[in-house]
Amino acid sequence: MLNMSSKGLSRGLFSALLFSALLPSLFMGVGHAAQTTDIGLLWKLESPTGKVSHLFGTMHSDDPRINDFSPALKQALKDSEAFMMEVLPASDPGIYLMENGENLHELMTEKEIEKVLELAEVHSMHRDAALTMKPWLLAMIFDLPKPQSPFTQDVMLYSMAQSQGMEVLGLEDTKEHFESLDSFSREEQLTMLRAVLKRTQKEKEKDFEALLKAYLTGDTAKIGLLDDDITGGMLPKALWQKMRVKLLDERNVRMAERIVGEANQNPVFIAVGASHLAGKGGLLERLRAAGYKISKIE
Repeated sequence: MLNMSSKGLSRGLFSALLFSALLPSLFMGVGHAAQTTDIGLLWKLESPTGKVSHLFGTMHSDDPRINDFSPALKQALKDSEAFMMEVLPASDPGIYLMENGENLHELMTEKEIEKVLELAEVHSMHRDAALTMKPWLLAMIFDLPKPQSPFTQDVMLYSMAQSQGMEVLGLEDTKEHFESLDSFSREEQLTMLRAVLKRTQKEKEKDFEALLKAYLTGDTAKIGLLDDDITGGMLPKALWQKMRVKLLDERNVRMAERIVGEANQNPVFIAVGASHLAGKGGLLERLRAAGYKISKIE
């Protein structure tokens, strides 16, 4: 069962990971239409200083079908001196919880609480953790299929980098990472959670399969269309638009700046949710504007 230690909560952090994660429905990652030439997951980045780095679009899931890494990806990781991921594991488990000792019993109906506890059991989460966790984070975890293992794609890459003795960096610190959704009002967060509570496990699994197929072909444009179709129909339009800006657009600016700052100095392997890569305002476009020569590997 998931407990309140940082070890117990780290599974929630990495399986959801967190905001732009390529996941079913509400939190899978918001995509703009991708350019045809930007369909792909692994990219070679040549900086204006001559350093060669690699950018890989991830799917924040523990599904074994995405964890059979290609020889090209393994070589790219081996050739790098540093590893960058969206955020490093949080050291303070309190960051996952609502402030001032709030409890969902004070915010939701008894019928909704019953559903929360039912899903907590599915996701091997302690009841107390579920009832005191931030609603947006709880929604993100509950919108996933039933977990199969603690080894998400991001965790596996992180572990591989550590085993190679690489420097490991976050594109955002924990505070920045959480602020993107902490900035939503309590009512907005509850709207997200209630939207997820209405979904059946069969619906989640069906949507996940559609996203997985799009991911395996590197089709980020298809991912964006699926997101609009699934999530756009679940939430009020204004909230959906706000999420698009907060979870993708604003974060892409910050992440691109930090990639440039590191990749101009050292060969780096960057692992980031695939929805961040392509399209207007995506990382590939921003890196081109910063003078990088970009070529698709796979």
